[in-house]
Amino acid sequence: MSKAVFYHAGCPVCVDAEQVVLDYLDNSKITTEIVHLGTERNRIKEAEEAGIKSVPALVIGGNVYHINFGASLDEVKG
Repeated sequence: MSKAVFYHAGCPVCVDAEQVVLDYLDNSKITTEIVHLGTERNRIKEAEEAGIKSVPALVIGGNVYHINFGASLDEVKG
């Protein structure tokens, strides 16, 4: 089974995107991990290494999909 990681920071854009991602990904084919970078600050470096430039973003198979601009990763690090 494939894995997706959805990174966000809790802003309204991120929360809305999280719900859309969870509603549309087929959980019989992919497991989705949600990472709230505002509360899991220890995972910011992981997000950077994955290629995340802004949140919300989804990583599937090593590919980064920046969904909408909620906040830059620099703002999240703030």
